[in-house]
Amino acid sequence: MGKRLLDTVIFDMDGLLIDSEPLWAEAADELFSKYGFKLSHEQYATTTGLRTREFVQWWFRFHNIPESEDPKGEQEIIQLVSDKVAAKGKIMPGVGYIFDFFAQHEFKIGLASSSPQGLIELVVDICGIRNFLNATASAGQLAYGKPHPQVYLDCAAKLDVAPTSCIAFEDSFNGMIAAKAARMKCVVVPHHSQLKEERWGAADLKLSSLQNFGQLHLDIIG
Repeated sequence: MGKRLLDTVIFDMDGLLIDSEPLWAEAADELFSKYGFKLSHEQYATTTGLRTREFVQWWFRFHNIPESEDPKGEQEIIQLVSDKVAAKGKIMPGVGYIFDFFAQHEFKIGLASSSPQGLIELVVDICGIRNFLNATASAGQLAYGKPHPQVYLDCAAKLDVAPTSCIAFEDSFNGMIAAKAARMKCVVVPHHSQLKEERWGAADLKLSSLQNFGQLHLDIIG
């Protein structure tokens, strides 16, 4: 047997490892209500996967909120989400299984998230995956977040691997684009309401749950 081509896996976090997207939506509702507006479900979905700063800026500009409010809005939403995740964050099905699977296959394991590092640390502890992780990367302070590939490239660099040896697991469209732009294989696990959408065709594999990934899938994409 020659050396296998894929030896590293990098996971997104929000919506993939922890069911935090509803909590982000709750926090957004609470913040934006102070400024007199509310996002529809469809509007919210268009900005899933963006960093907090970009998310806040996007909707503040759309509603003509002055730029001076951006930093306050960003900090408030992060604090709201952190409190909500700590109080009621639910681990997604299959998280324990998928980390065990890749550990048994002796993969290097990383996490690349749009969320700030503090929230990453909180979720890592809630999910009980700290001992599995070789590196984490946050797009929080980068010049560009997803769909830009930088956070994935940074994570691969921290793991000391080539991006082409990585599989990325994602649940958002912006995240999938970021992973593919980094030249990684990408497995998408979209929210069940978005599972049938044709835009996931750019991924190497689409699953309804992390629990469904197995040796056959690894062989197919590897």
